[in-house]
Amino acid sequence: MNATRAVEAVFRIESARIIAAVARIVRDIGIAEEIAQDALVAALEQWPESGVPDRPGAWLTATAKHRAIDLVRRKETYARKLAEVGRTLEDAPPPAGPAELVDPEGIDDDLLRLIFTACHPVLATDARIALTLRLVGGLTTQEIARAFLSSEPTVAQRIVRAKRTLAKAGVPFEVPYGADREERLVSVLEIIYLVFNEGYSATAGDDLVRPALCEDALRLARVLAALMPGEPEVHGLAALLEFQASRIATRTGPGGEPVLLADQNRSKWNRMLIRRGVEALHRAGSGPYSLQAAIAGAHAVAVRYEDTDWATIAALYGRLVLLVPSPVIELNRAVAVSMAEGPAAALPLVDALAAEPALRAYHLLPSVRGDLLERLGRPAEARTEFERAASLTRNAREQVLLRERAARLAG
Repeated sequence: MNATRAVEAVFRIESARIIAAVARIVRDIGIAEEIAQDALVAALEQWPESGVPDRPGAWLTATAKHRAIDLVRRKETYARKLAEVGRTLEDAPPPAGPAELVDPEGIDDDLLRLIFTACHPVLATDARIALTLRLVGGLTTQEIARAFLSSEPTVAQRIVRAKRTLAKAGVPFEVPYGADREERLVSVLEIIYLVFNEGYSATAGDDLVRPALCEDALRLARVLAALMPGEPEVHGLAALLEFQASRIATRTGPGGEPVLLADQNRSKWNRMLIRRGVEALHRAGSGPYSLQAAIAGAHAVAVRYEDTDWATIAALYGRLVLLVPSPVIELNRAVAVSMAEGPAAALPLVDALAAEPALRAYHLLPSVRGDLLERLGRPAEARTEFERAASLTRNAREQVLLRERAARLAG
């Protein structure tokens, strides 16, 4: 890997931590992102000459922090000069801040501070999600637009406006307490869930899985679960991510190609993560994340694919869609129904989703339909669906898989 590719790869992984560390210093997310980008430019300039450092992430973080400290010092110097003209520093009140206080509820994690700050109620929900996926997930505007079936200009505008709104409102870079924390918890859980999903099944690019995103999301879910032991949905999310993370290593083959659930080597599923998921599920409730965790748990405890309790999974999806009406959940329920009752029972459910505007560019709709048609002995129609699905996805690995399935049905 040459220096330029190394810089881009490391920054992709470390950008969230760099931005979070800098934001703690400058107290402005927009400025923090700019400083992180400055560190990236410095690396692009220096690494080709000096070589990639032994700890490239630490190098980028240190460079960004130094620039942030310099910025703060320049501002403080300017403020002192103004004070000397207008009044003496002694007349000014001492700066107030939590640094000297012992906070029993404090979360010593810059990434969580970043997420809670980006989930401030001053922002609309779509802006919170877009901003946090950009800063914490390291997603491009294109990837966010794809994930939310939106346009890139719309997402870019949301992110710019969100940073401006936070700066104008003077939102502090901190984890709130009491009622404010509860108010933001719903958005925080959603963000962690979405970041994990992008790592678990990348919307675009050459890799199907981005483990670093999954690891960050799982770690944040565990921290929240420890912080809020009485919140069932926090444990529900933690359980869901533990179960999903347990099989990440088996989702791709030696060459990075996707491995379908039925073909995964279950002996290589991470049993420790499954046990953690079961423990968290015992503390979960009956909310959306808890129901999804129960579904993931049903998969996790099946020793063989043939042992999967599809009837229970279909029933759980039925309960889930009542709580969170969504065509994507309906599509997942149809898959479970096809396994529990057969493809003929599921095809009408999938066909009923064809007119859903949110699924028009969703590649999994024709992919699922193609699978059902293939199982029903209708290869020509199935091939058309797989080809359409391949044209819709931007993930290179999925494109290859779908085109291979279509090719096998040729003739």
